[in-house]
Amino acid sequence: MFKKELLFYILLLINTAVFSQKKYQKSYYKKGQLKEEGWLKEGEKTSFWKYYYRNGTLKKEGYYKDNLEHKYWYFYRINSFLEKEGHFKEGLQNNWWLFYDKAGNISHKCQLRNNQKNGYCLSYKMNKLVKASKYKNGEKIKEWTDFFSFQSENSLNDLRK
Repeated sequence: MFKKELLFYILLLINTAVFSQKKYQKSYYKKGQLKEEGWLKEGEKTSFWKYYYRNGTLKKEGYYKDNLEHKYWYFYRINSFLEKEGHFKEGLQNNWWLFYDKAGNISHKCQLRNNQKNGYCLSYKMNKLVKASKYKNGEKIKEWTDFFSFQSENSLNDLRK
């Protein structure tokens, strides 16, 4: 009887250890192209993941924690140029996000909190600041169309939040 109980507990420990470990997973489109790859732990996405378009180019990449986007992520257009990049916290966009035009130039930078504009949003054309706006909980509260008025009304410390 004691041997059977001991064997049962040993098998239970081995089973628990095997299933709680991280494993690398890949999934594919119907025609065999790689669709996504990354780490799973206890059935949830964790650590670094990559996603691909059907043509094989990288679509997005970043980290997961507890099955939610976490830390810094990059999103790409089908032509491999960056579309946007920024920080997630618990699956929500937070902090500064950078957005790019189709040629790969920065079109605007925005401060986000919980997927909403909250803070400054700076718009660029040909790498020059052309407009600045300030948001609170997704609502625009102020807009500047020239750099001098924007600079005189705001400090650089405001932009670092």
